[in-house]
Amino acid sequence: MSVETAIVSERADSSQPATNSGRLKFNDSEGFLQELRRRVDQYFRSTGRHPRDCPKMYLKTAIVMIWFAASYGLLVFGAGAWWTALPLAVSLGLSLAAVGFNIQHDGGHQAFSRRLWVNKLMSMTADLIGASSYLWRWKHNVFHHTYVNVAGHDTDIDVGRFARLSPHAPRRRWHRWQQFYLWPLYGLMAARWHLFGDFQDVVAGKIGPHRIPRPHGWDLVIFVGGKLISFTIAFAIPLCWHSVWDVALFYMIVTGVMGVALAVVFQLAHCVEEAEYPIPRANTLRMKHSWDVHQVETTVDFARKSWILCWLLGGLNFQIEHHLFPRICHVHYPALSKIVEETCREMGIRYVSHKSFLAGIISHFRWLRRLGMATAP
Repeated sequence: MSVETAIVSERADSSQPATNSGRLKFNDSEGFLQELRRRVDQYFRSTGRHPRDCPKMYLKTAIVMIWFAASYGLLVFGAGAWWTALPLAVSLGLSLAAVGFNIQHDGGHQAFSRRLWVNKLMSMTADLIGASSYLWRWKHNVFHHTYVNVAGHDTDIDVGRFARLSPHAPRRRWHRWQQFYLWPLYGLMAARWHLFGDFQDVVAGKIGPHRIPRPHGWDLVIFVGGKLISFTIAFAIPLCWHSVWDVALFYMIVTGVMGVALAVVFQLAHCVEEAEYPIPRANTLRMKHSWDVHQVETTVDFARKSWILCWLLGGLNFQIEHHLFPRICHVHYPALSKIVEETCREMGIRYVSHKSFLAGIISHFRWLRRLGMATAP
């Protein structure tokens, strides 16, 4: 398999549904992505490494799954008091987030392996942790990766009345305090997907403003089977050993930890002060930049020197590189980031990175506060 095949744009990942998003037009590339592809291709040739099927990734997958199984087993079958159950619940929530960041994310983007069945199997870990690999493909791979930070098209920034994440979204009076109240609400995200959000999207046949085909055939089998397995893991098995109230309480703790981890990491890449929020021209629906430049200017990296965060977050602190090369395994992102930054500098494209995780958190807080003010843009 050639490197060129591995770094093809995510836009080719699936056919587009019939929605208003399909009418958006990006300008033709001025050679930025082509030059990046040439340099990245040279990197893989000179190092002898492969874009996918990386031994490090298979080892990491085993470690993360053992972490998840051990945390679950000790919490359900071993914890005898709240002071032992609580840290185990936190560990389980973080391990579930690690499954999402690392295994299902690479699998869903076909970045895990050259073999389609391996990618499919890895992407189905989303169903194991309570989400839906089918819906994630539409929401994340198609609507988010193609239309990053474009209001009305990117479903990740169109989150309803409770939050204002884009300067083009309407402001409500309660947004004045969103920099405070959104953090605990992030913790409800995973439980919402699991308990009713995914069912609602499938029945309605739409995600936000976008219509999607309802799952059928094997997609429907995986959706229903995944929900049954996740409900069995979350409720049926624990209820054989613990009371309803204990199971409900620790379910909310586990999903709360997972939800906050997932939401915050993804928000730090796009919902910060330094990210752009472009809109198309009203008469032509054409964006200002080409697709490749749009990805860079709407995305921000953080903590690029932290190998611990890179390992735990599946390379999602290198979101610029991920958006440009979604089908390359994330273990390569630290090396690719140097190539991307240098190419951006040479071609006059703005490349932004926060030095630390805390710097990204502060920028996200300030962005929420800024958008909540009465004088917000």
